[in-house]
Amino acid sequence: MLAALCPLLLFSQEDFLKVEASVEPRRLSRGEEGAVVLELRLMEGISISPYPDFIIEFKPCPELVFPKNFFTASDLDIEVLEKDGEKYLDFKEPLKIPFTVSLEAKRGSYILEGRIKYFARSQKEGWCVKNTAKFFVTFATRPGLVKKKTAG
Repeated sequence: MLAALCPLLLFSQEDFLKVEASVEPRRLSRGEEGAVVLELRLMEGISISPYPDFIIEFKPCPELVFPKNFFTASDLDIEVLEKDGEKYLDFKEPLKIPFTVSLEAKRGSYILEGRIKYFARSQKEGWCVKNTAKFFVTFATRPGLVKKKTAG
């Protein structure tokens, strides 16, 4: 059993999944809608299992209001592909998670922290491991409110 795990100990588990995070737009006003954009890159030969769960969570950030506390692959409409009888998540497109800036947000720069819980697999080497990838992104808020467009 230990011999099967040894290859996993030779490199950092963080290397399975690299996360590049950004916020669109970078500067936000109170009441404005935006999105966290996550670009995911996998280590060569690694796939991410859709089961049991792929979950994205954010640390509480009073300046941003998300529609949910966590997001799954199905919440984000991540396509499930299959190759050689193995189902895996397709990360060709960036993931976009919507939010609204709190009406009480103060002007300033902030850091949003999050993590992705996932199961990495190597079909070639015959293993699967539960892991977490952490990420953070900076954003700034402006003092003004977003003006709602009126029909006219």
